[in-house]
Amino acid sequence: MKERSRNLRKNMTDAENRMWYFLRNRRLKCYKFVRELVVGPYIADFVCREKKLIIEVDGGQHATAISYDKRRTKFLENHGYTVFRVWNNEVFNNIQGVLETILHVLESG
Repeated sequence: MKERSRNLRKNMTDAENRMWYFLRNRRLKCYKFVRELVVGPYIADFVCREKKLIIEVDGGQHATAISYDKRRTKFLENHGYTVFRVWNNEVFNNIQGVLETILHVLESG
């Protein structure tokens, strides 16, 4: 899993790269995020460990993986994480709204 995580960091999607630009180096109100973190049998796109928040940037392939995503989310929630999913098109077309929502989740939990 560690090697797969490294590969995912090296080969992020365009939407993940855009999201990472706004999350890295504590750019979102000084919250620290890491990317492609191994959590049990899964790899989370972005994680704020301090607040136990996972941000998943989902592309079209997730429209056909609904049951897998539900199992994955349930596992992560059972381990104390909150999972926030955002679609690729939201990252490209409404990044400010996405960041405001993430900040709201961070500060309300």
